[in-house]
Amino acid sequence: MSDTKSGDDKTLSVTPKKTLTLKRPGMEQGTVRQNFSHGRTKSVVVETKKRKFSLPGDKPEPAAAAPVPVFTPKPPVAAAPVVQEAPKAAPPPPPPAPVERSGMVLNELSRSEMEARRRALEGSKVREVEDRQRAAEEAKRRAEDEERRKREREESARRQAEEEARLQAEAESRRRAEEEARRRAPLAAELATADEEEEVKPKRAGAGAPVRRLVTPEVARPAKPTKGEEDRRRGKLTLNSALSDEDARARSLSSMRRRQEKFKRAMHNEPREKVMREVILPETITIQELAQRMSERAVDVVKFFMKQGQILKPGDVIDADTAELVATEFGHTVRRVAESDIEEGLFNIADNAEDLVPRPPVVTIMGHVDHGKTSLLDAIRNANVVSGEAGGITQHIGAYQVEKNGQKITFIDTPGHAAFTAMRARGAQATDIAILVVAADDSVMPQTIESISHAKAAGVPIIVAINKIDKHDADPQKVRSELLRHEVFVESMGGEVLDVEVSATKGTNLDKLLEAILLQAEILDLKANPDRTAEGVVIEAQLDKGRGPVATVLVQTGTLMPGDILVAGNEWGRVRALVNDRGEQIKEAPPAMPVEVLGLQGTPQAGDRFAVVNNEARAREITEYRQRLAREKAVAKHAGQRGSLEQMMSQLQTSGLKEFPLVIKGDVQGSIEAINAALDKLGTDEVRARIVHAGAGAITESDVSLAETSGAAIIGFNVRANVQARAAAAAAGIEVRYYSIIYNLVDDVKAALSGLLSPERRETFIGNAEILEIFDITKVGKIAGCRVTEGKVERGAGVRLIRDNVVIHEGTLKTLKRFKDEVSEVPGGQECGMAFQNYEDMRVGDVIECFRVEMVTRTL
Repeated sequence: MSDTKSGDDKTLSVTPKKTLTLKRPGMEQGTVRQNFSHGRTKSVVVETKKRKFSLPGDKPEPAAAAPVPVFTPKPPVAAAPVVQEAPKAAPPPPPPAPVERSGMVLNELSRSEMEARRRALEGSKVREVEDRQRAAEEAKRRAEDEERRKREREESARRQAEEEARLQAEAESRRRAEEEARRRAPLAAELATADEEEEVKPKRAGAGAPVRRLVTPEVARPAKPTKGEEDRRRGKLTLNSALSDEDARARSLSSMRRRQEKFKRAMHNEPREKVMREVILPETITIQELAQRMSERAVDVVKFFMKQGQILKPGDVIDADTAELVATEFGHTVRRVAESDIEEGLFNIADNAEDLVPRPPVVTIMGHVDHGKTSLLDAIRNANVVSGEAGGITQHIGAYQVEKNGQKITFIDTPGHAAFTAMRARGAQATDIAILVVAADDSVMPQTIESISHAKAAGVPIIVAINKIDKHDADPQKVRSELLRHEVFVESMGGEVLDVEVSATKGTNLDKLLEAILLQAEILDLKANPDRTAEGVVIEAQLDKGRGPVATVLVQTGTLMPGDILVAGNEWGRVRALVNDRGEQIKEAPPAMPVEVLGLQGTPQAGDRFAVVNNEARAREITEYRQRLAREKAVAKHAGQRGSLEQMMSQLQTSGLKEFPLVIKGDVQGSIEAINAALDKLGTDEVRARIVHAGAGAITESDVSLAETSGAAIIGFNVRANVQARAAAAAAGIEVRYYSIIYNLVDDVKAALSGLLSPERRETFIGNAEILEIFDITKVGKIAGCRVTEGKVERGAGVRLIRDNVVIHEGTLKTLKRFKDEVSEVPGGQECGMAFQNYEDMRVGDVIECFRVEMVTRTL
C-alpha cells in the first residue's frame, strides 16, 4: 500500500504487495466508556487524527503518479466564517463508498463533524476574549477600590494628625499656664510672709528683738484635669475618637454651664425670671396642653388645683373658664378662641357692587304628586325624565339648565310625595323663583299646600302653573279660587302672583311660562360675582360604583373649576371633573349652574353648603372639626340610651317596645333621608323601625355582616347587592328586599311592624244565669242549678262568678247539663246545671256571666 499526501487531499493507492493497516502516522487512539440506562455500559474506540494545514506561503508537494484505483475523500471546511459570497465553483465530487479490505472499513471525518469542531473552536475563542475582558474589568475595579481605601487611610491619618496637633497645642498652653503659676507662687509667699512679720510683736515685757516667724510658701499645684475634660473641650465628635477605646464623650460645655447656673440659683435662691405669655385658650383644653402654652410645669398646675381642693391629672380636660382662672393666677394674659373660628371667612364673603354681573335665575318646580311637574320640565327641556323614574314618580332632585331667547334658566325638579318634605324645603331654600304646579282637574292637594308653605318660608316669589288644561274635566278657575284660601292671590283675582295655564303633554303656553319666569327674574335683578371662590349648595349626593362619591351642586356665587379644593359638609376633596346635566365635561361652572362634582373624599349630605378653600390643610382642619362635632352629637344622643344589661332588660319589660332593625342602602342621600323620615312616622309606643345603618351606595358584604350581627333585614332602594354580598346573605340567611318606589317600601315595613304588634284581646258577652239551688253530689262535687236570665250559656266559654256585683272567680265550666244530658249550650229562659273547674264556693243568688274571648290581629 502506498499513501500520498498533498495539502489536505489524500490519495490512497492499493497494491497487492503491502498489507492494509489502520496504524497511520498522525493518528491517536483512545477508549471512551459510554453509560446507558439500566446500568448498561459500552466501550468505544475513538481516533483523533492530526491534520496538517498548509500556510499560504508554503510550496505544494509534488504530486505522485496517479495510481490505478483512486479514493478521494471530501475536502475539509474552512475554519473562518465566510463574510463575502465566494464565486461559484464546481460542486465537490460525491464521496465514494469506503474501501473494504479484510472486513475492515476506513472512515473519513464527515462534514457535520468538521462543522461542529469549527464552531467549538470559534466559541472557545469568543469565551477567551470575554474572559480577558472580565479579568481586565476586575483588575480595574480592584485598582479603584485600592485607590479609594488609600485615600480614606490618608484622610484618616490627616485628621488624626490634626487632632493630635490640636491636643498637643492645648497641652502646651496648659503647661505654660502652670509654669506661670509656679513662677508667681514664691513672690506671693514672700509678700504674705512680710505682712505676717509686721503683725507678730513680742507680748511679754522685756522682750528682745522681734521674733521673725517664717512661713513656708506653699507651691500651687497644677489642677488635675478631671475625667472627660479633654473630651468636653474637644468639641466635635470624630470617627476615630468614637471608635477608639478611650473614655466616652462627656457632657457638652453648654450643658455644664447650665448645670452651674442651676447650682448657683439653688445656692442663692435666685428665682428664674418670669416670662409673661399670651395664652390662647380654646373651648376645652387638657391640663398638660395648658401648662405647655404657659411654659409652666404640669406638676405646678396640678398642685394649684390640689390647693383648690381638686385632684386632677395632667391628661384631664378642663373648660375655658377654668383654664382662664389658672392662666391668670400664673400671671399670664388670656385670649379666648372658639373652635368654630376656623370656619370664619368660609361663607358669605362680601362682594363689591362693581364686581357683580347678572346671573341666570334658579327656578324650583314644586307641587303635589302626579300633578305633572316632571312632565312640564320634560316639555321645556325636550327630554324624557319621567321614563327614567320608577312608577313615574320623581324620587330625586333633578337640576337642569335651559336657554330661552339667549338667556339661561336653571330648573330644580323636586318630588311631590309626602316622604320628600325635606327635599322640597331644600329646593325652596336654594332657589330664586318657585313654580307651583297645580293640576286643573285635581286642584289644591296636601303637598300643594306644603309647597306653598316652603316657598313662603324661603321668601321666594311664586308663579302658578295650572297644568292639564287639555283634560275635559279641567277647571282652572276652581284652582284660582282654592289658592285664595292659602293666601296665594293670582293676577286675575286681583293679586300679584303670575299664573299661566299650560299643558305639558300638548306643549301649550310653555313660551308664556318661560317669559313669566324671565320677567320675574328681571324684577328680582339677580347678580353674582363670578371672579371669586365658589360657594353653593349640595342638591344631591350619591356613591357611584365607577366614579366614587358624586355630588350634584348648585353654584350660587363665584366660578367652580377643576383643581379647586372643595369643602362640602363633613367631606372635602379636590375637584377632579365637572359634568353638566347633559353628561358633558366642562372647564368651569359659573354662578347659577348645576353640575356634578367628582373627586370628593366621601359622600356629603344633601343640603350641605359647599365652599372653595385655599389649601388642603385648611380643608382638612374644617372637616375634622365638623366630623368631631357630628360624633359628639351622636354620642350625646345615644348617651341616655346606654346602660347596664339589667337596665336594658328592665326597660324592655316595662316599656314593652319592640324594634324592627333595618339596614337601608339607597342610590342617593335624598332618598335615604326620605325613607328615614317615612319610617320614623310609622313608629308607635309598642313597635318602631330601628335603622341600624343607612347609606348611599350598593349593598356590600360589610352591610350583610352588620345585618347578621344586629339581626336586621336589608332594604335596597334603587341599588343592588354585589356577588359577594348575595353569597354572604344566602349563607347567613339574611333577607334582602329591593324597592324602586317608596310607597311599596313603606307599606312592606308597615306590614312587618304590624306583625310585631301583640294581638288585641277582644271579649264578647254571651249571657247571664242566676243560681237557684246548690246540689252536693257524691264523686262529682257541688253543682249549681241555674236559670239562664239573659242571652245563652255555652260550654267551653269563659265564665265569671259575680256576687253582689263583685267578681269572685273567673274560669271555665267543667260541665253544662240539661236534666241528665250534657249539652253544648242552653238558651235563655231555661234551667240547667253548671259546675266550675277547680272551684266550688258557690251560693244561691250568685250570677254567672258567660263570655267569649277573641284575639284580634292589630295593624298600624
